[in-house]
Amino acid sequence: MIKGGWQLAGGHGSVDRTQAIADMTTFFDAGIRTFDCADIYTGVEEMIGTFIETLRRDRGSESADKVTVHTKLVPDLDSLSSIGATDIEGIIDRSLKRLRLDQLHLVQFYWWNLSIGRPYETLECLKRLCEKGKIRHLGVNNWDVKQTAPFVEMGFDIVSTQVQYSLLDHRPANGLARWCAENDIKLLCYGSLAGGFLTEHWLDQPDPGFVFENRSLIKYRLIVDEFGGWDLFQTLLTTVKALADKHGVSMSAVAARYVLDQPQVGAVIIGARYAHHLPQTLSIFELSLDPDDYAALEAVLAQRHGPSGYVYELESDRTGRHGSIMKYNLNAS
Repeated sequence: MIKGGWQLAGGHGSVDRTQAIADMTTFFDAGIRTFDCADIYTGVEEMIGTFIETLRRDRGSESADKVTVHTKLVPDLDSLSSIGATDIEGIIDRSLKRLRLDQLHLVQFYWWNLSIGRPYETLECLKRLCEKGKIRHLGVNNWDVKQTAPFVEMGFDIVSTQVQYSLLDHRPANGLARWCAENDIKLLCYGSLAGGFLTEHWLDQPDPGFVFENRSLIKYRLIVDEFGGWDLFQTLLTTVKALADKHGVSMSAVAARYVLDQPQVGAVIIGARYAHHLPQTLSIFELSLDPDDYAALEAVLAQRHGPSGYVYELESDRTGRHGSIMKYNLNAS
């Protein structure tokens, strides 16, 4: 399991920075020691860096070295045509400084439009930074087979791909998971709780529409719509609740366990701001879904409408309702 950082970034509501950093230690002590962030998650690399430095100061380097950080390199859309090797190394150096690390454990690469600029040369630059010791491993982000395969065919050693995968969104199963198995690439899955929609909070609730306080909720409410609408979503929640009660765990544990059990999944990313729900999170490791549980879930999932297509296809349409809520130039701001 990976502790996600997007919910700590700007645009997701107020964040108690001191409490969030302190709670990272609580996750660490519970055995969740991998943290996900990005250069475009405003302020999050710095928060994780403060946590690591505090751990290093209070418990020593040996404890701090047990932390693993997955960050991302996402050049701004407006800079794709002009960004070069010097710029890329500058971004990596900035992440190293923010995270208080000598080496980035995993850098997940994303390029908004592969037809603009020099994305292959950029990944070559990252490969050279691996050779220089600034990066340990390379991964990619929000790409399907079509976008990832050319990089693998050119000899780049890609260890992971971070994609959205949940009871609501099965797009990675449309070919990506099988291809990743053939190429020894793991799926690191975000959105497994659909921004909190796959929890008790939304069970038996009326359709809230699409007006929310943050982009995360809008993003996943749109996925609910693609899945088949609010009524089918409530049927799914009712089924998940029955399984949660059967096993004595939370609905979120059932939802996350389902994704962890899918082929080629290496981890789920749980976007918790604080440690308030840590016991429910840890119960994921105690849960084993049996054939009857899967049959109950599949009976509902067989009725879903979508989302269909390849990974991130809907979101890649910048004029569509999924892509229009994205921010494409966060490094510039």
